[in-house]
Amino acid sequence: MKLRAEISGEESEVEINRTGDKLSARVGDRLYDLEVSEPEKNVYLFKNGGNLSEALVSCPLSTGDPYSVRVGSLELDIQLTDPKRLRGSAVDLHAVGGKAEIKTAMPGKVVRILVADSDEVKKGDGLIVVEAMKMQNEMRSPKDGKVAGIRVAEGETVGAGDVLLVVE
Repeated sequence: MKLRAEISGEESEVEINRTGDKLSARVGDRLYDLEVSEPEKNVYLFKNGGNLSEALVSCPLSTGDPYSVRVGSLELDIQLTDPKRLRGSAVDLHAVGGKAEIKTAMPGKVVRILVADSDEVKKGDGLIVVEAMKMQNEMRSPKDGKVAGIRVAEGETVGAGDVLLVVE
């Protein structure tokens, strides 16, 4: 997974590959091979050789807000951007009849469905939460309308590009 990270105004390219509890992360020209675990929600342990670090992560309150990360006495605000999402992979606004299909950008698991079929929604309302790579992403309505079909269930595994629900 390739991301862009902005930390204190400095932007870096980040590439993350995960296999089980092994994590390989390239930040700019630096490569890190880590073992990672999440003993509690939003608490991550990173083992790099003989060094162990704990990171406390506060998830953004809304889409576009930075993550607040504390490692020891160091506190960072980190803005992550997925270049694939910027290309519009999450929402199909050109669907026939004014329907918007809410799609996943990457494989994951449906954590919560925040609406019911036939609910009225406003642009920006949260619709569904999908977890991918240990990060929860709330997908929001791209327009005012009505939920016209929920195509997944909580706990279901979804693939990249799968339609989760439709707003018309």
